[in-house]
Amino acid sequence: MSIHGDDAYDLGHTAAGWTGTAVATLGSGLCALGVITTWKVLVFAGSGVLVLALLITWALHLAGWGKPSGPRPVEQWYWRVRDTSARERHPDCLGCRLAGRRGARRTHPMAAVEPAESDFQVTDSTPA
Repeated sequence: MSIHGDDAYDLGHTAAGWTGTAVATLGSGLCALGVITTWKVLVFAGSGVLVLALLITWALHLAGWGKPSGPRPVEQWYWRVRDTSARERHPDCLGCRLAGRRGARRTHPMAAVEPAESDFQVTDSTPA
């Protein structure tokens, strides 16, 4: 069994992820407290904090404190390492597209699709 950092997987722990999670946890707690106490002001405040968590995470991602989709090189796995490719657009990244970043796009080669062979037989079941 391995501890974070010495395994073969990029778990995606980043400053943007941790900060967004902390702020979203606070917002969820405020919403829950508002539901329990039936105080609408807390529910709306918690919802506002949840929107703030989304915006903070997005801003930190664009500033290079997040990660692109997919695995990163091992030397970038530590959560305090900035993403060196953040100035350009991450391929297939919704956050970068929403920010209007123009950069490298991932191209997927189109593979020829052939129908699969099947042993399934269709029989005519109408009475003669």
